[in-house]
Amino acid sequence: MEKKYISPKAVFSSEGTKYYKNGIELTDEKGKAFDELLYKKAIKKETSSFIHRSYNNIVILIGAGASVLCTNNKIDRRFGKTVFMLAEEINKSLKQDGTLFTLQELADLCKYTEKVEIENESSLNPKFNLEDFLSDLIAFKKYVPSIHANKYEASENRIFDLIVENTSYEYDNNCLKHSAFINTVAHLVKTPNKLTIVTTNYDTLIEDAADEMGYTVMDGFSFSHRPYFDSDMFEWNLVKDIENIKTNELEYKKNIINLLKLHGSLTWEHDASGIRRKEKNEVVKPIMIFPSSNKYMQSYQEPYFELFTKFQELLKRPNTLFITVGFSFADNHISQMIYQAILHNKSLGVLVTDYSIDQSNDNWIKMSNLVSQNYQVAFLQATMNYDLSDYLGENYDD
Repeated sequence: MEKKYISPKAVFSSEGTKYYKNGIELTDEKGKAFDELLYKKAIKKETSSFIHRSYNNIVILIGAGASVLCTNNKIDRRFGKTVFMLAEEINKSLKQDGTLFTLQELADLCKYTEKVEIENESSLNPKFNLEDFLSDLIAFKKYVPSIHANKYEASENRIFDLIVENTSYEYDNNCLKHSAFINTVAHLVKTPNKLTIVTTNYDTLIEDAADEMGYTVMDGFSFSHRPYFDSDMFEWNLVKDIENIKTNELEYKKNIINLLKLHGSLTWEHDASGIRRKEKNEVVKPIMIFPSSNKYMQSYQEPYFELFTKFQELLKRPNTLFITVGFSFADNHISQMIYQAILHNKSLGVLVTDYSIDQSNDNWIKMSNLVSQNYQVAFLQATMNYDLSDYLGENYDD
């Protein structure tokens, strides 16, 4: 059976054209079996009962999967790519440049154990892990023989350039549904609180989508002509006096979101005066935590430390709804923060959404086990650029 929704109270699943809740086939009042539309409406109702409680704070975590667009069961390469797809691009590019080491030659030098390609084939080995490889590549750099040092560094730089190139794309409202998602979850927030979106992505899809709709994004940078990083900005709100001399009440500006980019951004760069936000085409060396297993250590550097600290503090706030979108829980550092928050914050409700809710990495399994222990954790099979907004909104339309 394919599971679509899991919570402590209900499990929705399907097999062929039959649909089940808690193992019992779903039927209407006349005993007629549910069709797909009724099944989705039932899941929508169950999801609504979970997220439409009186939460004081709404926090969204957006991972790499939220930038991926699938059409006809294929990933549209104009937008987000999986880590495996990035590895394929890197492997292809290095093989075509005779002045650089190939990915396999680099793997041999830094003692990475998995073969890059399947033997006797040119396709990437499914066991090749880009994050583990990059960790070995970076760690081995100081041991590279001097005869190979320049070529090694040039190859490493090319890999990082390729990661930047393959995560730099423009928002297209005709294909991507970030605007609809932001509008949907923003309506769950009660004034004067702000919706907080946290992301591990480098791209600017959230900022671009928000800008299209006239939202104000508080991303930890000042409102100056050349914005500089100031984490205190997350604590501010925009207000105005009500035009009545007999009251001191304030009116809060609507459509404001906080945005925490935990791994950096294509629009951030160091300069002589600190960390600045610039236009993408102005940035030469963006501030980014590249995918590697030493991301934990990098998170103690500026500005990452302030962002991770803020994220951890948000998860501790009472009566908070936390939704993950396209986050696989493969990142141990962030996954552990979330797991510990669930254990210790009894008023934290967590909805995990992704293309599949039956995944096999250790952190995902740990999260799944919390459901059976009656923690307020639910899983929904839905994606940002397909049907997630439908399930989270007020009405479900087929």
